Amino acid sequence: MEKYDGYVLYDEDNCAIIPKDFNKYKTENIISINDKMKDIISLCLRVAKSDAPVLITGDSGVGKELLTELIHNNSNRKEESFIKINCASIVDGLKESEFFGYEAGSFTGASRFGKKGIIEQSQKGTLFLDEIGEMSLNLQSALLRVIQDGKFLRVGGYKEIKSDIRIICATNRDLKDLVEQGLFRNDLYFRLNVIPAFIPPLSERRDDIPILSLYYTDYFNKKYNTTKKLSRNVIEALIDKDWTGNVRELKNKIERLILITINGIITIEDLRYVESINQKEGSVYYVNQDMDYFETNRSLKEIMDEFEYNILTKAVKEHGSIRKAAKALRVNPSTISRKLKK
Repeated sequence: MEKYDGYVLYDEDNCAIIPKDFNKYKTENIISINDKMKDIISLCLRVAKSDAPVLITGDSGVGKELLTELIHNNSNRKEESFIKINCASIVDGLKESEFFGYEAGSFTGASRFGKKGIIEQSQKGTLFLDEIGEMSLNLQSALLRVIQDGKFLRVGGYKEIKSDIRIICATNRDLKDLVEQGLFRNDLYFRLNVIPAFIPPLSERRDDIPILSLYYTDYFNKKYNTTKKLSRNVIEALIDKDWTGNVRELKNKIERLILITINGIITIEDLRYVESINQKEGSVYYVNQDMDYFETNRSLKEIMDEFEYNILTKAVKEHGSIRKAAKALRVNPSTISRKLKK
């Protein structure tokens, strides 16, 4: 007999039943039943066909890139390029020539054919600037000129090129605060913040947690060829968690549960076990990467236990399950499970 709790059905084993079809919970690739998220999605669909810049804000892991893809896929530019740039990775490394391109032979080492820059590659399409708060002031000035004038010059060039791009930005930082600190241009902030879209953290839309958990359970079951199910206690525990890493953290936790749980039903004990691994993993990485084993005040047994733990967790990740890891390491699955729990 199936039991109903909200939109989640539970079977006779008190396990959540994975829906056969998630489409009624999806808007393209965004899974949500939350009213705040539905309002944000509705707003983005309404402005998608315009060329107005959109500034998406929210904590890390809430799904800002998915919302950007939703806007592009429903815009008049959906058949054109969709270029994604992480501003945190270009703050020190990207030169103006890479942003705007350059003419042939314009500087030492330049290609004799010249090169298109990011702006030119985005022509007629959408340029997604992720982590816009990390962009250097020099590049902010250059970007502002493109937005204001609708034109740009290649490095070494004399003829202005008309710019025809839709700009969408995302950040987990408070741009107003950065403006006050002199780290972000006020005029650029107002140019980008034409359509503001704030994605609330997962802790403020807990009604999404069960359906997201079931979606990722289904996804990783298919990926790893398993048939794991979430018990009611696990669903309830997941709802109560803080989720500082938001949807990305939830996705990672479900994947780990699918990989490490031996039995078909994922229990609250499995969840506690996975969380203990999360806590240990940082110290294992720290010991292996940054410390000399012999400078620690630990016994040989403690060091070897830590080393063995690291090998086993990596084997389970790489092979996809405890059983496959056990086969590769030529031990019984119960041996790996016992050692990890120890």
